[in-house]
Amino acid sequence: MLSAGSMLLVFLLSQISVQAEQPVFVHYMPWYASKPVSGQWGWHWTMGHFNPDKRAGKGIREAATHDPPVIGLYDSNDPDVLECQVLLMKLAGIEGVIIDWYGITDFRDYGIVHRNTQHLVKFVKRAGLKFAICYEDQTLKHLVEGKQIPASQVMAQGKSVMGWLDEHWFGDDAYLQVDGKPLLLVFGPQYLNQSQWKALRTGLKHSPLICGLPHLVQPAGLDGLFAWPPVSGGKTVTPEMWRKRLTEYYARAPQETVISVAFPGFHDIYQQAGLHESYGAIDARDGKTLQETLQLAAESKTPLIQVATWNDYGEGTVVEPQAQGGYRNLEIIRSFVGARSPRKVSGTARDLRLPVLWYRLKKQYAGEQTVTAKLDEAAALLLAGDIAPARRILEEFRLDE
Repeated sequence: MLSAGSMLLVFLLSQISVQAEQPVFVHYMPWYASKPVSGQWGWHWTMGHFNPDKRAGKGIREAATHDPPVIGLYDSNDPDVLECQVLLMKLAGIEGVIIDWYGITDFRDYGIVHRNTQHLVKFVKRAGLKFAICYEDQTLKHLVEGKQIPASQVMAQGKSVMGWLDEHWFGDDAYLQVDGKPLLLVFGPQYLNQSQWKALRTGLKHSPLICGLPHLVQPAGLDGLFAWPPVSGGKTVTPEMWRKRLTEYYARAPQETVISVAFPGFHDIYQQAGLHESYGAIDARDGKTLQETLQLAAESKTPLIQVATWNDYGEGTVVEPQAQGGYRNLEIIRSFVGARSPRKVSGTARDLRLPVLWYRLKKQYAGEQTVTAKLDEAAALLLAGDIAPARRILEEFRLDE
């Protein structure tokens, strides 16, 4: 029988183990449309200002971003893109995605985002990753302003949204659970009040844990908060400023549910696009900002680290490989995860190039069934962590430059 001191030691070690397993998720935007796939360039690539049919230096398309993806401007409904992205996540030790989602109506691009999200979830689940939803409740306001529904139908529409989540995703084995409940983030809330959020929970089979932005959680009566890059007012946020803000948020845990955040920086393009003034800026500092926000999150008593973001190109918070920034941000995440939980990563940092090579070969050899079958085999090997045989298959084929 263990002594009281030994039992205490076992307990403390168990807490260290739990903290070491703190998973890393990425906030994912499923809203991109490309002309080759969808027939036109979507707003998030153009912002009504940029023309991707024009090419700048090195053949890079003009777009609403300071640094485009290394695979080029893509479509969020392209299965090759989704396969490449989940492969990158898997090799980097990322355990899942939190998907920015606008509901189930076919207004503006909401229907497209809903379709793309469902498509992404299939790839996420096949890769053995988890997923959760970040709902934008301002979409209800936009439905009213766009005369899609009368104001009297807001709650009925909100209940339809929550009912759909409850029926299709909250009970899914791959849906992220925190404290035994499906996690639902709300970007805001920006529209619904406390009594309305209480009513929306009523009657659900799977009662969610709902977290919002730090300054909006209490007025809405939500369960907790998720931190976000603290930019506002067009100001440059120094490391001292964002450290202070994040430390204040994390001090609210574990008494409150707090989802910590890591980010590579913030460099939006809204002013250049002629939309409005910039929200502000956070310097990437050659990767130090991402490294330090990851470490600060790891030291917090939070159950989850959300990286903001995987692919918000308009706000320049991207960790997906980019044309100029390369693989640096993903390598930092892989190193962070590997140092804490080696079993969650496979191969080497250099192997993060393999999914992009796979993607380029898949596009180059599209329609050649024998080759694509071999490439599909390589993708399956990468998902399984069998890096060497996957690399051998990929190196069989010549990539046109």
